[in-house]
Amino acid sequence: MRNVININQGWKFIREDAGLPDALPTGWQDVNLPHSWNAVDGMDGNGSFYRGTCWYARSFATPRQPLPGGRVYVEVNAAGQQADVYVNGQKAAHHEGGYSRFRADVTDLCREDGDNLLVIACSNELLDRVYPQSADFTFYGGLYRGVNLISVPAAHFDLDHLGGPALKVTPKPTECGGALFEIETWVTNGDENFTVLYSIKDADGKEVAGGCRPCDDTAIKLFVPRAKLWSPDEPNLYTVTATLQRRNEAYDEVCCRSGVRSFSCEPDKGFLLNGVATPLRGVSRHQDMLYKGNALTREDHYNDARIIKELGANTIRLAHYQHSEDFYDACDELGFVIWAEIPFISVMNPDPEAHQNCISQMKELITQAYNHPCICFWGISNEILIGGISQKLVDNHHELNALVKELDPTRLTTIAHVSSTPVKGPMHRITDVESYNHYFGWYGGKIEDNAPWVDKFHADNPDICLGLSEYGCEGIITYHGPNPQCKDYSEEYQAVYHEGLAQMIDERPWLWATHVWNMFDFGCAARNEGGVAGRNNKGLVTMDRKTRKDSFYVYQAYWAKDPMVHIAGRRYAQRAGETTQVKVYSNQNTVTLYLNGKVVGVQTAHRVFKFEVALAEGQNILVAIAGSVTDSITLEKVDKEPAIYVLPEFNERQEGVANWFKTMGSMDLEAPMEFPEGYYSIKDTMEQLAENEEAFAIVRKAVKLATNFDVAPGVGMWDMMKKMSPESMGGMISGMPDGFIESLNAQLIKIKK
Repeated sequence: MRNVININQGWKFIREDAGLPDALPTGWQDVNLPHSWNAVDGMDGNGSFYRGTCWYARSFATPRQPLPGGRVYVEVNAAGQQADVYVNGQKAAHHEGGYSRFRADVTDLCREDGDNLLVIACSNELLDRVYPQSADFTFYGGLYRGVNLISVPAAHFDLDHLGGPALKVTPKPTECGGALFEIETWVTNGDENFTVLYSIKDADGKEVAGGCRPCDDTAIKLFVPRAKLWSPDEPNLYTVTATLQRRNEAYDEVCCRSGVRSFSCEPDKGFLLNGVATPLRGVSRHQDMLYKGNALTREDHYNDARIIKELGANTIRLAHYQHSEDFYDACDELGFVIWAEIPFISVMNPDPEAHQNCISQMKELITQAYNHPCICFWGISNEILIGGISQKLVDNHHELNALVKELDPTRLTTIAHVSSTPVKGPMHRITDVESYNHYFGWYGGKIEDNAPWVDKFHADNPDICLGLSEYGCEGIITYHGPNPQCKDYSEEYQAVYHEGLAQMIDERPWLWATHVWNMFDFGCAARNEGGVAGRNNKGLVTMDRKTRKDSFYVYQAYWAKDPMVHIAGRRYAQRAGETTQVKVYSNQNTVTLYLNGKVVGVQTAHRVFKFEVALAEGQNILVAIAGSVTDSITLEKVDKEPAIYVLPEFNERQEGVANWFKTMGSMDLEAPMEFPEGYYSIKDTMEQLAENEEAFAIVRKAVKLATNFDVAPGVGMWDMMKKMSPESMGGMISGMPDGFIESLNAQLIKIKK
């Protein structure tokens, strides 16, 4: 029988390209898996992280099967981003793509007696043909999902095809209330003596269907009467087992859990699950944690899923790559509708080999994750027009979409458009459904711009199912104030932003799915804004999972079914002024607020309750009661609020915009902008502008004022932004001051190329 041996303990590691050792190194660091060498520098704010080739080594004894002819495989659950596997000095496998499982048959490389030397070289260096090329997150290196040895008899379920399970289960509900399970397996070295036995068991372990097929024709349909459907509220799961049988002996066995559900999307109804309109409301998620990088344990993954369930969400977009099998398992169990995607992101490399890498990563994702009932959508790209558009890019998307439909006709395809993607153009109607990444109210524009935009798109494109794949803003729990404003990075502004978006979304059930960016703060070594470098701080929860920001409770008030109440502003603990506003979030209709034991007021509202409170001198206790639930915080009245509550650069940046116009001068917006030949302009790419010191100094200052990003060759998110022009960036940042882009162009056209 199959024996899966976990070998996560007892590895040797070196963070340099030390070369292939001929014996188990003694001077290397002792590590256990999962492990990433960027667990600290991938988020510590030093502006970069180690990208190179590192080496892992371990010895193992050759597993033995009772009968001759057994095979031994090394299974790597993920290695960021490229990897080579060696056994006893001989290369066994090469893999490109940092997020999927791969295996190597090492039988013929193993010694009959004694230990074997297993060495794995990982690299997270940029390799032009491997995605992601450039993106707003850290590309962690390492064996961050662990390694197994798999020992199987000569006849076994296939282990060589794209890291897959060799078991494919497609359950379909029937009109009579049952379900038809279409099942197929793939057998290696089978003959007429072998059959495949199938069994389906319910959640209680009772067999509800079974069957048998010859091993050279394994496809079967099994019927389950009175099937229990899978949904976020009732995530009913069945266990499907395939046993490779030779007479009275089981040679090999594979199994998976599966769920019965039907789903569709309609432009005016949104998402329908099992025939019922079910607006998908949830979050996006990256797979890293503070000082662990992406080397998460199974318990870490389940804990993330439980926190998201606590929020009340019913969907998760798994950005921007294949996630761990452990997290898919958690989503099956807890009931989340999942959007799974590949890291075809930001910038397309026109090299045909890069497109082939997209294809291979998509094949691996679908082959390995096919059986998970939580997955309903395959995503083919994210914000890909940041790097510009071409006919080849459009063609590649059509090819990817066709590939997905060939591999899995049962699910829907989707895409995440960058905000500036034209509402009319060739990138639409490629996938079954579409979503936009919009940050009105953060990177430009106002919170109030979101509703008119989605309404107009919906009216102008009545045949497109529209969603929001990203929206959000930074929230750092140090910063507070009575008048929150965009780009002050305060916890209060993040809450105000999400109050507006949550209400807008709640009023539009036809939006097929909405995904907050992001559930958790995550590592982005290139970022440096808001006084917290090395991270994207748009999470509803901090990166260490210790603190739920006030914005978390905004969505809990809208989405959670259990009664809840939360007094916002507990970290805004010292307040000045005669009165202060106290907000309460609740899914109950009425909230009563008490100050030091006395009623401040009773309000009936929808999710957000606002009270004006006159604090007494010193510390004050506030209590909110909403039906059966309560919450309490303590606030202190002070003469002057702590200076740490305000980000110093916020005021500096406000002054900087004014100073820009003093030095550059605004223009008549009705006068046409000029683009004289041989001179720089806003149409040149950042890479081209960087060739001239004077031109780039002007543009760099403009970008800092408009986006709060520092840009320079080799600094920050340069790889993602270098192909962009100030003109294209201006199209992504709505609501810039009048005359800003015009005044920039007026300065650039004075500089000769």
